[in-house]
Amino acid sequence: IDFDLILENIKDLNSLVGEGISQIEHTPRGAWLRRPEPLPLTLYQNGIVVGNGAFRPYQHPATQQCLQDIMDGYFPSELQPRYPDGV
Repeated sequence: IDFDLILENIKDLNSLVGEGISQIEHTPRGAWLRRPEPLPLTLYQNGIVVGNGAFRPYQHPATQQCLQDIMDGYFPSELQPRYPDGV
């Protein structure tokens, strides 16, 4: 696993979704500026944790797919239903 590539691609993906940039959220009484909540990815020697999820070992196929998506420069496909515009 190329951790340097993963970290570099995460930085690029964060830039694509406007990390640190407020977005307009419309409400019935007007609008608010809000910053999107980040989704933490914790890398361990033997696996990962995405958000507040369970520990996922690197040998698990879903973990391998998640990391491969990131290494290919894409948001993990498993997150698309929850975050269609990226996270």
